[in-house]
Amino acid sequence: MVEQNIQINTNEKVADVFNNYPKHIVHKIKHLRDLILQVAKETETITAIEETLKWGEPSYLVKKGSTVRIDWKTKTPNQYAIYFKCTSKLVETFKVVFKDVFQFEGHRAIVFQLDDTIPETELKQCIATALTYHKVKHLPLLDL
Repeated sequence: MVEQNIQINTNEKVADVFNNYPKHIVHKIKHLRDLILQVAKETETITAIEETLKWGEPSYLVKKGSTVRIDWKTKTPNQYAIYFKCTSKLVETFKVVFKDVFQFEGHRAIVFQLDDTIPETELKQCIATALTYHKVKHLPLLDL
């Protein structure tokens, strides 16, 4: 895939959230962030991405896409997750296509255990589908 230069608009408060994660977690969350930004750069229809906070979580928004969030929570200290809009068809479709690849939380998240190796190819497909959601939501299995 060819990466293009895109505009990344970052809310300065996002850095505070990353700085407050425990040391053993921050690199895992930043890896998810890097994957999201890489997918955005590899998607030719994306020219800008907004990195902000929603519900106190690092969140990524693009035109014609659905918000993607990432977080680690103290109530589930052995896992971290990438979240998708729960009213979309995203996670339900991911459960069909990637049922043997990921662990899911309800209609909203793909969850990783701290010692998991992330299946990057498949996760990047999920991220790309979310970032282009309004263009693929009418397609069977969201064109996955």
